[in-house]
Amino acid sequence: MLDIPLRPTTGSDFAHAVVAGLSQPQKVVPARYFYDRRGSELFEEITRLPEYYPTRTEIGLLEAHGADIARLVGARRAVVEFGSGSSTKTPLLLRHIDAAAYVPIDISAEFLEESAAALAAAHPGLDVRPVAGDFTRPIALPVAVRARPMLGFFPGSTIGNLDHAGAVDLLRAFRETLGADARLVIGIDRRKNPRLLEAAYDDAAGVTAAFNLNLLERINRELDGDIPVDEFEHRAMWNDDCGRIEMHLVALHDMSFHAAGRRFTIRGGETIHTENSYKYTPEEARLLARASGWEPLAAWSDPAGLFGLYVWRAVADHLQP
Repeated sequence: MLDIPLRPTTGSDFAHAVVAGLSQPQKVVPARYFYDRRGSELFEEITRLPEYYPTRTEIGLLEAHGADIARLVGARRAVVEFGSGSSTKTPLLLRHIDAAAYVPIDISAEFLEESAAALAAAHPGLDVRPVAGDFTRPIALPVAVRARPMLGFFPGSTIGNLDHAGAVDLLRAFRETLGADARLVIGIDRRKNPRLLEAAYDDAAGVTAAFNLNLLERINRELDGDIPVDEFEHRAMWNDDCGRIEMHLVALHDMSFHAAGRRFTIRGGETIHTENSYKYTPEEARLLARASGWEPLAAWSDPAGLFGLYVWRAVADHLQP
């Protein structure tokens, strides 16, 4: 069963973020704006690349530990997926969880509608209620599921896109959204050899480069921009001091361009910072859980220690710091 009350979206937030970000000394555009339809399609391609280990590793963990997850979270919960994308990992969870409903949340409304419809068709008895929106901001869940116990699903190490303070704030917001009896299944990428990390974010086929550059294409399409996209190049690099991979768009020479009715200049070698992806040790992941109102219940990793899959329980209000 599928119910799709998708909220309309506007370009005003995008325009504000682009103008504010490109006006800073270190130019930046938030990573959440990667995901227009084309960006979402390119990201799905990235997940199938040989260099991009997180998706296949997390899928393997979900397949191996689905029964353990079901035992820890219990039955008849509403599964709320934050940043659902194509929902490719969701069936692996639903195969083991006796879910009462499924609420995918994604910023790309068109992409969300298609993926939610496909999942509803594959699970005809499941109440599917997608919500189009930015899960980094407050989101009201559908009325029909609010009274149910909740299971949050946050795969893909998306938490790594936020700095540590932002990650704590977001996970606290998840706990408030999901309620006092909530559980959370979350995937978190681990620190490892920087060469493996840089290859995962700068693949030989150039798909990640196209994904990064599509952000400029989107500015041109939606904000009346005239950015010369072919005069920028993709760069991914490990920042050891911060424990993160960074993605940038590097200007190949001095230039000026327009976007959202404003004129901007950039010097050759200057960059537009588009994404961070923080990596966590197991100890750091436990600290992240406890700092944000969650109690770790279980943790699994692959034999190479590339990626971690966790189950957390919401801490009672009177026990939170």
